[in-house]
Amino acid sequence: MVSLGLVVAQFNSSVTDGMAEAARDAAADDGADVVETVPVPGAYDAPLAADRLARRDDVDAVAVVGAIVTGDTDHDQVIAHATAQKLTDVSLERDTPVAFGVSGPGMSGAEARERVEKGREAVESAIHLAEELQ
Repeated sequence: MVSLGLVVAQFNSSVTDGMAEAARDAAADDGADVVETVPVPGAYDAPLAADRLARRDDVDAVAVVGAIVTGDTDHDQVIAHATAQKLTDVSLERDTPVAFGVSGPGMSGAEARERVEKGREAVESAIHLAEELQ
């Protein structure tokens, strides 16, 4: 059984609450155990929380969900890219798979809520990667 850490970046909670629920459902469907869920205020905070979870011996993989829906601006693109890069760095440095499911950037809240399954996809990816490494 794969043990997961889940990071929920809550900047747009109307989206991320659904993503977190989809993530937990995916873990249950795949027989994985979510050992801890760490809520953080926003995407910028996700890498630090993921790093904290990836250091734990009882965590095989980390799934991060979040939403960046403030608009299609250069800043939103920078946030998404920087967060994804830092999460990749955490995964490589800690030798623990980290999967990132994000809705946005450049979407309205309504469009992002239609993509809550990104939470499920992040967990499924994290589980698959952890199983490949076991």
